[in-house]
Amino acid sequence: MARTKEQKKEIVDKLGKIMDGAKSLVFVNIHGLPVSDATAMRRKLKSQEVGLFVAKKTLTRLALDAKKYQGDAPDMPGELAMAYGTDLVAPARGVYEFQGSLKDKVSIVGGVFDGKYMNREEMTAIAAIPPLQTLYGMFVNVINSPIQGLVMALDQISKRQ
Repeated sequence: MARTKEQKKEIVDKLGKIMDGAKSLVFVNIHGLPVSDATAMRRKLKSQEVGLFVAKKTLTRLALDAKKYQGDAPDMPGELAMAYGTDLVAPARGVYEFQGSLKDKVSIVGGVFDGKYMNREEMTAIAAIPPLQTLYGMFVNVINSPIQGLVMALDQISKRQ
C-alpha cells in the first residue's frame, strides 16, 4: 500500500528527531534479511541502547539533507536500515556483530560519526574499537605492568639476601 504525503512527512520528521538525538548513525544494507533475524537483531541492539529504524532511502536522504552533515553521503545500495544511539561507537559495533553472523544479509554501508559522513571502511574501523570497559581494563593493565615488574624484581632481590 502506498504511503500518503502526510505519512511520508511523519517519517521524515521521525528520522529528523532520531538524527537530532543520536551521536552516531550507521547505514545498514539489510537486503534479504528474514523478519526473524531482523527481530533478533533489533532486540540485541535495543539491549545495547541502540535503535534500528527502517525507512525508504528517498525519505532517509531528505532527512539527511536537512541536517547538513559534513562531507559526502556514502552510496546506499539495497534496502536500508539505520542504527542509531547516544554512544558514539555502540551502533557500529552492534551492527558489526551481526554482519559477521549474517554475512550476505547485513552489511555496513556507511554512516555519520560525530557530525561527519563516513564510508564503509571508516565505519567498520570504528566498529572494531573495543567497549569502554575493555579499554579501561587495558589501561589498568598498562599501568599495572611496570609496578608488577618492580615487585617481582624486589622479590628476587629479597630472596638472594
